[in-house]
Amino acid sequence: MSDSNTTDFTNPSTFILQGIPGLEAAHIWISIPFCTMYIIAILGNLTILSIVKTEPSLHVPMYYFLCMLAVTDLVLSTSILPKTLSIFWFNSREIDFIACLIQMYFLYCFLVMESGFFVAMALDRYVAICHPLRHSTILTNPVVANIGLAVVLRGGIIILPSFLLASQWPYCRTNIIPHTHCEHMAVMKLVCADIHIASYYGLFVLFFVTGADVFFIAVSYIQILRAIFSLPTKDARLKTLGTCGSHLCAILAFYMPALFSFLTYRFGHNVPLHFHVIIGNVYLLVPPMMNPIIYGVRTKQIRDRLLRLITHKGTPFFSWSSGSQTKFHADLGGDLVLGPLP
Repeated sequence: MSDSNTTDFTNPSTFILQGIPGLEAAHIWISIPFCTMYIIAILGNLTILSIVKTEPSLHVPMYYFLCMLAVTDLVLSTSILPKTLSIFWFNSREIDFIACLIQMYFLYCFLVMESGFFVAMALDRYVAICHPLRHSTILTNPVVANIGLAVVLRGGIIILPSFLLASQWPYCRTNIIPHTHCEHMAVMKLVCADIHIASYYGLFVLFFVTGADVFFIAVSYIQILRAIFSLPTKDARLKTLGTCGSHLCAILAFYMPALFSFLTYRFGHNVPLHFHVIIGNVYLLVPPMMNPIIYGVRTKQIRDRLLRLITHKGTPFFSWSSGSQTKFHADLGGDLVLGPLP
């Protein structure tokens, strides 16, 4: 380790993850909320997947997208937390060079996927609320599968150039990464070459790819709000507005911390390093923890199914009014979806 900070340092076989610089003495205490958020994320998302799998009435597009989001959250949180906790608990700081690059690839690949699934879920809600009679014909199972595949391929392809560049550049400054995981810009600062192309490409992904996702989500919600205010009753408008508010909170919980972390890392030169690292972990842990709560607990069908598993009481999932052929039912915490009579 005596040569780790010399200028003639050659490409390392391993990197050293420093953890949270300046707060090493508090690692054990910091690990408590991190571990708690991780456990909630794992249990919550596994519960969503289990309930949707075992309940045939939930085998519809909205819940398929919810499962895709849950899998993404599981991979996203698991890609960083086990190693982070090993640093906090066992002082296990070494990470293989290839393992570091793979962690970085999976991390940003699944961040782009999560953004894509938010777009897919916004599309589902737009069709369900604005075109309810055509929902089942537009979002068929093959269409949902193709949307999911497109989101996965987009994430993998968009992040691939950054991964290839990172694997080819020379690292000769140090092998110490002042972070709990292989964060892209923290790794790039170890490169002894011109990294402007990587910086520009990162900005492209942020402002054009993620920006396009935010634009499509915003357009969907504008159309949804127009449909909401055309509903005949005040109760229906308030209920659906409340649902849109919860969904928007989930979206903001994903995009805002990520944007803040990305921009402060590039332009916030006076921000303390430990603050960068903490924010860099929070924006990767909070959405996987919150999504099962917002999209699961607030979903009547999943909530009823969970209560049935806990209490062993048969609670009906749907209540249909007699004498009508179709009925709007509250879904995903109150979204309006056209459901046919069984």
